[in-house]
Amino acid sequence: MHIHILGICGTFMGGIAAIARAAGHKVTGCDANVYPPMSDQLRALDIDLIEGFDTAQLALKPDVFVIGNVVTRGNALMEAILNQNLPYISGPQWLAENVLHDKWVLAVAGTHGKTTTTSMLAWILEDAGLNPGFLVGGIPQNFGISARLTDLPFFVIEADEYDTAFFDKRSKFVHYHPRTAILNNLEYDHADIFPDLHAIETQFHHLVRTIPSQGLVIANGTEDSLKRVIARGCWTPVEWLGSQDGWSAQGGETTFSVYFNGVKQGDVNWSLMGAHNVHNALAAIAAARHAGVSTAVACEALGKFENVKRRMEIRGVVNNITVYDDFAHHPTAITTTVAGLRNKVGDARIIAVLEPRSNTMKQGAMKDALADSLAAADLVFCYAANLDWDAAAALAPLGNRVQVHHNLEQLISAIASAARPHDHILVMSNGGFGGIHEQLLKRLD
Repeated sequence: MHIHILGICGTFMGGIAAIARAAGHKVTGCDANVYPPMSDQLRALDIDLIEGFDTAQLALKPDVFVIGNVVTRGNALMEAILNQNLPYISGPQWLAENVLHDKWVLAVAGTHGKTTTTSMLAWILEDAGLNPGFLVGGIPQNFGISARLTDLPFFVIEADEYDTAFFDKRSKFVHYHPRTAILNNLEYDHADIFPDLHAIETQFHHLVRTIPSQGLVIANGTEDSLKRVIARGCWTPVEWLGSQDGWSAQGGETTFSVYFNGVKQGDVNWSLMGAHNVHNALAAIAAARHAGVSTAVACEALGKFENVKRRMEIRGVVNNITVYDDFAHHPTAITTTVAGLRNKVGDARIIAVLEPRSNTMKQGAMKDALADSLAAADLVFCYAANLDWDAAAALAPLGNRVQVHHNLEQLISAIASAARPHDHILVMSNGGFGGIHEQLLKRLD
């Protein structure tokens, strides 16, 4: 089968491309915005990549067009597909029908931590010899790729609550039919498609309704939103995270003990930072246990876990100034990311650099929480191009610690001027941010 993927450079659609290629299909694709690491991964797989959505691509005559949710009505290629009544399908549905239908699917859902937890879980199963397939919304450094297909039954997938496609407004994860499901957390996000938190809870309820009675739900017991989801109807056993009557942790962030129902199960010693990653680890350990991996083996595997690209990834050190890249873009994620770095560096200065790029942030739905989320940083630089709200006003509570810029070159110059030896520059964005990391490292040098 020849599939042509519209929006192929998104992490999810790029993963589908890799899996389809491994399954023996011919894969081509197109996108408008191309940047690493996904563009590098696609080129390494020798997948033909076309810039833009011109209608000349119809001449490829694929068996089916696989449509990413970046594609909207009015897209020239999509309009031509519709007008000529050509076969098309969403990415999640194609994956479900062609790959997941005969797999033991382990799905990781939640507002935060999906990519990291999915990567942890895939690595635990890999280290235990179970050779799982996986699709992650990032590049796990233990694997060096975002997606893989194997002949064994287990498949680990990042289960996103964002909508499936312009013609299917259900959350992606309702297509996956997992046997093991992690509900890591649930806060309001995606203001462009969800009017309120209740609407997202409904989508999570739809996911829970698809999990078999012989499966397992692993849910965050500290969040009322997920308690409400479970209370709306659940026909599957539930194990709670953060509860003495479920999974809990004691100790610090780099060394901690794992408990289940109050009984110690093992110890984790690793290099990751942040209390949020301890929580992510508990979720991955619980899911791996359902797949047959003992907690002791899972704990040992996490000691060898190397995190995910763009999750507190050190991009370089120049003149004793460290530059990090992180995907944080929601205020809760920003808070935990800055807190984790603060716990690591102590009294050293943290310079937080933020691009509010997600649809939720662009619309200003979270602007009132932004200043508090950055409070632990010593200096804050915000790139405010293309925002529909006043970033300077939103960040005003931070006083003279904050600078807002609308020009990328001016932003980079200001950061470089402010930086001094032993500083830690934390760059946070869910996009390419104009290649700011490399430019900043050059400027600092």
